[in-house]
Amino acid sequence: MVQIRSTPTISLQLTPMRIPEAVPSAGFSFANQENIDEISSTGLLLHPGEPSELVVQIKNLTQRNLQLELMVEGDFPSEWCWIGGTEGREIRPGGQMDAVLYFQIPNTYFENQEAIAPEKQEQLRLNFTNCQVVACIDRGSDREQIQEADFNLYIRPWSAYMDFLPVLYREVDFIGRFMKIFEQAYQPVIDSYAVMWANLDPLTAPRALLPFLAHWVGWPVESIWNLPQQRRLIRRAVEIYRWRGTRKGLRLYLHLYTGLPLDENLPNETDKHISITEPFGENFVIGDAQIGEAVLGGGQAFHFVVRLRPDRINSISEQLVRRIIDQEKPAFCTYELFIDNPL
Repeated sequence: MVQIRSTPTISLQLTPMRIPEAVPSAGFSFANQENIDEISSTGLLLHPGEPSELVVQIKNLTQRNLQLELMVEGDFPSEWCWIGGTEGREIRPGGQMDAVLYFQIPNTYFENQEAIAPEKQEQLRLNFTNCQVVACIDRGSDREQIQEADFNLYIRPWSAYMDFLPVLYREVDFIGRFMKIFEQAYQPVIDSYAVMWANLDPLTAPRALLPFLAHWVGWPVESIWNLPQQRRLIRRAVEIYRWRGTRKGLRLYLHLYTGLPLDENLPNETDKHISITEPFGENFVIGDAQIGEAVLGGGQAFHFVVRLRPDRINSISEQLVRRIIDQEKPAFCTYELFIDNPL
């Protein structure tokens, strides 16, 4: 038998971690008495897909230990809520226990086709007002008692547009739901502007936009390049133009095609994966030169050697490399090409 006493055994205090900013169920007219009574109780705001919490503080008002069991009742689906944060079930005399009610509703709550179907008689609910936290004290004994605390759940779509309205309009719940209609209509356009930079970057732009971006920088789109190579070359085309005819420009172009590292940290040119050297020997030095060994000018003029060291066999097309060198080098220069494939 459950005993009901005039003097409460415990005190129940509910603290919502997210409260509704607007007046629930209020439109452009003043809230009636029913709405005022509804707002006076504890209200918890829920957004689809976002967790929300209701803290329950239980204090023992007696001078004896109490065995406590918490339950949540309401006309909402039971899978929306679970209880956590409790430290045991016993409260010492004058002690306090805190529990947390975790709420989360599905992401597609407002897109539920069963709720918005024309043949469905029941409308999609936004307010759940028959909710209670039930505390059972000394359950199963002759001192068993039950104490309840009421709370309401308000399900609302989150709208960023409310931040642009004066506080007076934000206090009306209907305004928030009305603005959400415009947000859902215009937000895709706003999101597309937010990522417009990705459409203008050759590394992330859709494939159909690559010829347009290549035309911007005057870069020819050819079938000899695969898609990743085309993206890299278009992105750095202006840099290639700037350094054309130099060792740096040729190495950059070969790097973008072959994927070999630039090895800018290596001071010795011959140790790099893309090595470009000029075969100059020692010039004629009086006192050190011997007849038959001195070379005037130090070597072949306007001549350089390109040596590539790929990590995989036959991963580089020699014909394409020669085409790149012929395009980038000064017209009066000659060169030799060596591709050192790994054994």
